[in-house]
Formats: sequence, C-alpha cells, structure tokens
Amino acid sequence: MPTDYTDDLRLAHVLADDADSITESRFKSLDLHVMSKPDLSPVTDADQAVEESIRRTLSRVRSRDAITGEEQGSTGHSQRRWVIDPIDGTKNFVRGVPVWATLISLVVDDEVVLGVVSAPMLQRRWWASTGNGAWTGRSLLKATRCQVSDVRRLEDASLSYSSLSGWEERDRLDDFESLMRRCWRTRAYGDFWSYMLLAEGAVDLAAEPDLEVYDMAALDVIVREAGGRFGSLDGSDGPFGGNALASNGHLHEAALAFLGSLPDDDDPDSQRPGPGSVSDLRLHRRD
Repeated sequence: MPTDYTDDLRLAHVLADDADSITESRFKSLDLHVMSKPDLSPVTDADQAVEESIRRTLSRVRSRDAITGEEQGSTGHSQRRWVIDPIDGTKNFVRGVPVWATLISLVVDDEVVLGVVSAPMLQRRWWASTGNGAWTGRSLLKATRCQVSDVRRLEDASLSYSSLSGWEERDRLDDFESLMRRCWRTRAYGDFWSYMLLAEGAVDLAAEPDLEVYDMAALDVIVREAGGRFGSLDGSDGPFGGNALASNGHLHEAALAFLGSLPDDDDPDSQRPGPGSVSDLRLHRRD
C-alpha cells in the first residue's frame, strides 16, 4: 500500500505559516540585515530566522528526520529528509520585489513525496503530495487543482527562465538562445515562480543551468503532480542533477534536443539521432 503523507503535508503547511509570519514582518524592513555568503549571493536575517524556526519545529515533532537547508546545510541521517529553502528569491526580497517564497519538501528514499511553496506577498501557496495532485490556494480548504498545459509544439510554447548570465557562464548560451528563438514567447519570471506558472498551465517550459536541491525539491513534486515532468539537462528525472528542465511533458524531449547532453561514447555519432529527429530541431532557428 502507498504511504500516506497527509500528516506530513499538514505539518509542512504549519511550517509555511510560521515562515510567512517571519518573512512578512521583515519584508521592506528598514533594519533588514543583508550579508554576503562565500559565493557572494545575499542572505538576510529573515532567511536565517525562517530556517532556524523550521528546524526547531522539526527537531521537536520529527526528531528522527534529517534536514537539508540552504543556510545551515545537512544534519541527521535518515531515509526521511526535509529539504528547506527559507527564502527562494532573496535578491527580490532584498530589493522589495514581492516575488519570493519559502520552499518546504520531504524526500523519502531519494524521492520527493511532498512539497509546499508559500509566497505570502502574492497571497498564494502551492502544494502537492505523491498521488494526490497539485493544488494552489490560500489554505487546504480553499484550493484549486493545478494542471499543466496541453501545448505540444515549441512554436506555441511559453518558456520561462531566471537569467541569461548563468547559461553564458556555462557556455550554453547559444543552445538556450536557440530554444528561445524556437518558442512562441519567453519571459524571465524567475525562481519558483516559473515552475508554479508551469504547474498552473500558464507556462509550458522552464529551465535553469545551475541549481541546488533545495531550490528544486518542492517544485519537482508540484510539477509532476500537476501532470508535468521535472528533471535535469542530462535527461534524468528528479531534482538532484544540479540544474533543471521542467515541462508540461509533451515538450520535454524537444527542449532536451536543444539543452540536453549526449551520452558519452567511444563513437559519439552513433548516439546522435539522424536528420528529421527531435535533436535535429536545434539546427533550425525561427526567423
């Protein structure tokens, strides 16, 4: 019988409620303390307070579970691991842009089984658990089911991303620009927002070249339960590959033809599809 994660999902909502109370009180605060981490990305006292609050609660009510958080790393050893991004979109938070969220997920035996994304300034929350669909609303009792789009051609697709600089840093900008030119519409909604719009059917593709598991775990299960596909640029599924490609499912292979990596082989040409195949799409650009 499949495991029931209802109690864990309810707990995740409680954790998100507590996180929202902290982040809302610190957003646009004049005494917000902003620091630089070793990778020069910003972290605020709100990021730290949210993760500390979530860890305190989990240590009390799920003491046997392990935790991975953006600010304090990994603690504990268990088949059950909570994965936390206290504020996804910290740069937005710092600049007063209201598009940021707390991401909370539970990974069991290397599979994300539930996720909650809470964006209090948008007055929106998204959540999902394995086998129970993806939902959005202000509470468990006031929710609408999420469903990805049915768009089946790149020429009709809307693509979202965070920035072009990451693709350039990894020498993949030409590939990404080729995909952008093929798609009907592109917008940099960024961070969690790209993937939640995808789960709702408003966006058809989302991709980023460099992410951590805490950036992706909650998004993964929500996209999948909405009927989409979430994976890495190497074609593998799940949020563990260090980058992301999410789609409505129909467009996944076509997008991988632009962004994906061919498998290593002594004869690379033997792995490359011939003319007219999906991978041949990367050779053609829209006028």
